[in-house]
Amino acid sequence: MGSSNPQSFFQNVRSRELNGFRVRKRPYISDAASDITEIGAVAVEHCGAETPPLAISFGKNSKNSHILAVSDEDGYVSLFDTRRKFSSSASHQENAEKARVCDWVAHQNAVFDVCWIKEDTQILTASGDQTMKVWDVQEMKCLGVLMGHTGSVKSMYSHPTNHDIVVSGSRDGSFALWDLRCNSSSRSEHEERCLGSTAVVKGAHLSPHTKRIRRGKAASMSITSVLYLKDEVSIATGGAVDSILKFWDIRNLKSVVTQTCPHPQSTQKERRLHGISSLSQDLNGVFLSASCMDNRIYLYNLLQLDKGPLRSFSGCRIGSFYVKAAISPDATNVMSGSSDGNAYIWQPNQVDKPKEDPVVLKGHGGEVTAVDWCRFEVGKIATSSDDFTIRLWNTKSIYCLSTRSPCSIRRRVMAIPSAECRKLMMEEPGCLTKDPDSLFLPTGQIDPSDTITMPKVSTPEAQKKRFFSGSVLNEAFEKSPEATSRSPSSVLNPPSSIKRTIRDYFLGAS
Repeated sequence: MGSSNPQSFFQNVRSRELNGFRVRKRPYISDAASDITEIGAVAVEHCGAETPPLAISFGKNSKNSHILAVSDEDGYVSLFDTRRKFSSSASHQENAEKARVCDWVAHQNAVFDVCWIKEDTQILTASGDQTMKVWDVQEMKCLGVLMGHTGSVKSMYSHPTNHDIVVSGSRDGSFALWDLRCNSSSRSEHEERCLGSTAVVKGAHLSPHTKRIRRGKAASMSITSVLYLKDEVSIATGGAVDSILKFWDIRNLKSVVTQTCPHPQSTQKERRLHGISSLSQDLNGVFLSASCMDNRIYLYNLLQLDKGPLRSFSGCRIGSFYVKAAISPDATNVMSGSSDGNAYIWQPNQVDKPKEDPVVLKGHGGEVTAVDWCRFEVGKIATSSDDFTIRLWNTKSIYCLSTRSPCSIRRRVMAIPSAECRKLMMEEPGCLTKDPDSLFLPTGQIDPSDTITMPKVSTPEAQKKRFFSGSVLNEAFEKSPEATSRSPSSVLNPPSSIKRTIRDYFLGAS
């Protein structure tokens, strides 16, 4: 691929797309295990002392997607530039020095999770000191401390469109909602702005019949993973106590809305044997993966939760709650760490090969814990391990594609007038930063190539049909109490007059 022209590639895809030809979605990994190679490995150490990494996350903005945030047991956050050329003869420590952008002490305790927000200008950290912090990436300065949990904060996730709203899960058995816009008059001992939660659900994964937990047994009720779903009003939670996934409506947190588990027919005692170590969702929010302590990864369709998991994947060994899994942004692959020192990748779309063995990534010398996919550099993945290293992997063929797949565009555009077509063909999106030293975008600057606006073209008959189906029929439907009670509007089934929910979100997008 070294001799190919990126512009020709994009023009070819667009040409076929705009002329109505079917474009095959490119998978995030190649079909053959031999196509996956290790780019390099960096050591996680500070002042000569190695420390195990606990969480990793690629940047979410197209300009900074190659920057990998790493948090570790000593409370540090480190940023690495994964586009650096790694020498096969260099040591892991030398690679780390070459690729490290910056690092700082975020907490005086282990940092269990990191989350990029606000066009990658800020980072959230969740720590064993029972707090979360908001950091300015450029200045490495703390902008606020989120206080209120009474146990280690194990997981957090930001709102899909408003990054000032965050959900967190803690070892104290609760999950909490936070609004970074709230004013606070209190200050920490380091003069940092302190914020309290806006809502808390305690004992989120405790059964109503659970007996009073004795001192020292708090770990069994821990919330290990939380997700903010794409409908903007739903939260998914998983815990250490059992394999049940619970879904909550932020407009009414008094009770769980719905729940699911890998084996609905199993007894409560059987479900308690296997907790959830991590949850993840694809970029469109249709699929959810759950890594379970029964050494399996379960894949759910959020619109068909009543059917249980679509598929399950085995082969890895999940021996601790530090072992995580992640579904790829396009939902074509599922990757997981493992206690046997390997990472595993499955391809859910191989329906014709349901028993296909996973791709095994070998190279680590300890338990592989956190894993992550690079959103904009298709094929690039990262794995972390108790061997004190982060390893970067890639397929042999890498293309810088937009996160919006050609298939999703094709559903809305079948033909475009020739003038508009020529205009689009002339405007090629930029994928790589021209200046390799420019690692971050200024605050508030948005990459114009991230979105493509397509003109709306339709016949008068189609417009008329859309008008009646989209306004009159919907209005009549919402006015009918009988229809409302039968409506499968979402897994939440909230009041239809307030806001769209999961099912409405995806029906509207199609």
